[in-house]
Amino acid sequence: MKLTTKGRFAVTAMVDLSMRQTRGPVTLAAISERQRISLSYLEQLFGKLRRARLVNSVRGPGGGYNLAKPAASISMADIIVAVDEPIDATQCGGKENCGDDERRCMTHDLWATLNAKMHDYLSSVSLADVVAHQHGKPIAVIKDCRPGEKSADRAAAAAPEKVAA
Repeated sequence: MKLTTKGRFAVTAMVDLSMRQTRGPVTLAAISERQRISLSYLEQLFGKLRRARLVNSVRGPGGGYNLAKPAASISMADIIVAVDEPIDATQCGGKENCGDDERRCMTHDLWATLNAKMHDYLSSVSLADVVAHQHGKPIAVIKDCRPGEKSADRAAAAAPEKVAA
């Protein structure tokens, strides 16, 4: 299971847009150059984001895109769903016909529960959270995952020390 480039690029482009829109509409060409995402691919993604009412387009000289609502009210799930990215770990797309005989497989509930957890998490993280994280502000819903560091190490580092009595 893997989030495709469609979802990843849409999130990246929206973070870029959110970080720069205070200076006016942001062009897709500028996002394309900064993030190394194909301009034609961004045009497709932003068409979907506009139809989902997450961004507004501004025509003419000085035109580009702005967020259609505050970054705090746009979740990562909103962005990913807007570009038709399925958040699905099941083999069957939720149809419960994943087994060899077109019946539900033994692990269907495991993957369906993972789907719900992923959607809940992505719904809990706002665009504003990701932008704040980019500015170095610690955000509870986003963990700093450095390469080579195990999650147990992070948990131990985050746990309060016990003081001997």
